Amino acid sequence: MGELVAGSPVIYGGHGFSPKGDKGRYVLPAHFRKLVTESSRGENILYVTRHEAWNCLIGFGKGYYEKLDSEIDRDHENALRAGQPFDRAARDLVFGNIVDIVYDNSGRLIIPTYLRGTVEIDDQIYFHATRETFTLWAPHVLEQQEGPQWAVAKAACASFLNGSGSARK
Repeated sequence: MGELVAGSPVIYGGHGFSPKGDKGRYVLPAHFRKLVTESSRGENILYVTRHEAWNCLIGFGKGYYEKLDSEIDRDHENALRAGQPFDRAARDLVFGNIVDIVYDNSGRLIIPTYLRGTVEIDDQIYFHATRETFTLWAPHVLEQQEGPQWAVAKAACASFLNGSGSARK
């Protein structure tokens, strides 16, 4: 189940792009921004951390943040019932890795340098929806992904880079 917005799950779709602007700020694409704000109960707060499997960042609203907490509780209870080991401390570390970032009504935000550095983001960010969350990529890192599942993301990112991006920004 996705983040809940007024009883409905938040499902992100599409993609976007932002160059680094003045004062080191990026712009969260409007269609992502709207859902993040709704998921965060009207607050302009984006939660960001490094993706656990890919060399990119992952972004989401407060609803998904709270869902992570519930999932850890559920997994812990299931492990106890099944007599399986569960390293609660290791799972709880995820919350120390998540950064909450406030953005203005135009979507301008600053992603900490140390966090961007973990995934090589510098002058540009490509945003790509992944259902309940969305990913934030350095274009050159995305280009290194292998497999047909990356073809549309790579093509969309390339279209933004060459100025012909007709997708929503």
